[in-house]
Amino acid sequence: MRFVRYQKPNGDIENGWSFDDRGSILVGPMQGNPYGDFQRQEAKIPLEDVKLLTPVQPTKIICIGRNYAAHAKEHNSELPEVPLIFLKPPSALIGPDDVIRLPPQSKQVEHEAELVIVISRKGRWISTETAQDYILGYTIGNDITARDLQRSDGQWTRAKGFDTFCPVGPWIETDFDPADALITCYVNGEMRQMSTTRDMVFSIRQLIAFITSVMTLEAGDIILTGTPAGVGQLNNGDNLETRIEGIGSLRNYVALE
Repeated sequence: MRFVRYQKPNGDIENGWSFDDRGSILVGPMQGNPYGDFQRQEAKIPLEDVKLLTPVQPTKIICIGRNYAAHAKEHNSELPEVPLIFLKPPSALIGPDDVIRLPPQSKQVEHEAELVIVISRKGRWISTETAQDYILGYTIGNDITARDLQRSDGQWTRAKGFDTFCPVGPWIETDFDPADALITCYVNGEMRQMSTTRDMVFSIRQLIAFITSVMTLEAGDIILTGTPAGVGQLNNGDNLETRIEGIGSLRNYVALE
């Protein structure tokens, strides 16, 4: 099932679901929310008649650094012995077709295409054996990074935390196998990144177990699972598209702050 959040022409925001009806994507409203009891209503609204919003409203955005060996190598970094975690603020979130703003403080803003885990319920000290029970589904994200600030600061909060630096969407896909899915990233139609989730250093289950040994995860929290090699600079006017096989495509635009 695909869970969505969308805005109607009158400005109202609703939780909903969508499906592909022979090439036409239709959206339907939903009573309740994906993290509890819900009841779907008929999906008869054409996707183009609503604005899709980021499908999550997390209390925390947890990110994983250097979880693909080739990406660590392109930055001359050693692979971590345990998952390298950091946070983005929820204020960084934007949704499909929203604009990534290039801040004046940075001269080198880059894309990082990533698979995103969506947590279904509260949990701490989750084992690898039970981790699947805490996953609602998956979506697409991009860990936008001010690379020059990341290098100069030494820690990553400012470089990763600007408003608009976390596009996520277009929906939450519950019927998705993360074992071997193709991840690609395009800028102005040119492929920049291509890899598969099987190249992750730490698995989905390992990430959830490690993170919850540190902090409690809440329903709706998200985990960006790391980026493959091929990250590159974004410039004013660029069109960014992040694709994950089995989920779909997330498109965003780039403009000056």
